[in-house]
Amino acid sequence: MDIIEMTRELGKAIQADDRYIAYCLAKQANDEDEQLQNLINAFNLKRVELQMEISKPDKNDDTIQELNNLIKDTYQKIMTNPKMMIYNNTKSAMDELMSQINNIITMSANGVNPDEINLESLSCVGDCSSCGGCG
Repeated sequence: MDIIEMTRELGKAIQADDRYIAYCLAKQANDEDEQLQNLINAFNLKRVELQMEISKPDKNDDTIQELNNLIKDTYQKIMTNPKMMIYNNTKSAMDELMSQINNIITMSANGVNPDEINLESLSCVGDCSSCGGCG
């Protein structure tokens, strides 16, 4: 088996992982939630309105404040939606998995023995100069 075939097998393993399955189910639940989608659309529309108001030469500060408040309120409703909360948790788990996989691949390509890579010791401290690579 060559490296590309092995990578395809890794892709299949990722798609069989419980974290991937949970993420896909949560994403689908969000996509099918009409109320949540309406909130997201309203949020996006208000952001566009805010940007347009801010860019006007005769912008209205009261309108800007009102739009800001509407955006914050809508965002809060989106983020406290139970389906969105589940989605965010499953997405975080998937992101962590992909970060670990990418770190192993990157560090291996940089000469580190893959069996000696301690994933728990890898965490971003914001200084990319000492990093083995982000996902």
